[in-house]
Amino acid sequence: MPIVPAPSAAVPPPSPSPPARPPSEPVRYSTTQDVAPSQPSTPSTASSPSPSVSVSNATPPEADHLPIAKNICQRFHFVARQLRLRGEYRSSVSVEDESDVQDLLHALLRVQFDDIGTDEWTPEYTNGASRTTFLLNHDRLAVVAKKTRAGLTMTDLKDQVRTDIERYRARGRCTSLLCFIYDPDGRIGNPRGIESELTSTSEQFTVDIVVAPK
Repeated sequence: MPIVPAPSAAVPPPSPSPPARPPSEPVRYSTTQDVAPSQPSTPSTASSPSPSVSVSNATPPEADHLPIAKNICQRFHFVARQLRLRGEYRSSVSVEDESDVQDLLHALLRVQFDDIGTDEWTPEYTNGASRTTFLLNHDRLAVVAKKTRAGLTMTDLKDQVRTDIERYRARGRCTSLLCFIYDPDGRIGNPRGIESELTSTSEQFTVDIVVAPK
C-alpha cells in the first residue's frame, strides 16, 4: 500500500511591520517663557477722529483779553530793559517817550492777538500831537499807553486818564478801558494809590489802571 505523505501545515503570511515613526524633534530649553503670538485685532469700523492740535500762539476768540493785556503791560519794563542790554557794537533800543511806548506795546500785543484795531485821535492835552489807542476783542477793549516825564504832574496825569475814560465810555461797543502808565524812573510816589483811585467797575463800563514798574 503506497504511503501518502501527510499534508504540511500552512505557514501564516508574515504580519506587516508597523510604519516607521518620524524622528522626534529635539527638546528645546529656553530661559524665557514662550508666549503665544497675539491674534491681530479686528480693525474698528468706526474710528474716532484724532484731536486737532493748534500750533498758533494767538489768543482764541473766546478768551478773556483783559488779563492777557494786563500781563503784557506788567512785563513791559523787562522787555524795554532787555532791549537796552544788546551785544557789543550794537545800538541799543531805548524807550524815550510816549510814542516809543506805543510802538513797543503794539509789537508785544501782536504776540498774543491777531486782530488789533487802532484809534488815531488828538486829545486836547497833547497840544496837537496824535495818540494811538489799541482796540481788542472786536473794539470792546481799548488799551491806551502813557509815560511819565519831567514836568507832568500827577494832577495832569489823572486828568488825561479821565479824558480817555470819557471818550471810550461814549464809544459804541467799547465796554472796558485799560490804561497803561509806564513809569521807568519812579516818578509816581504811590503807584498803587493811583491805580485804586482811577480804577472803576460798573455794569456798562470798566476801567483798569496798570502802573509799571512799581
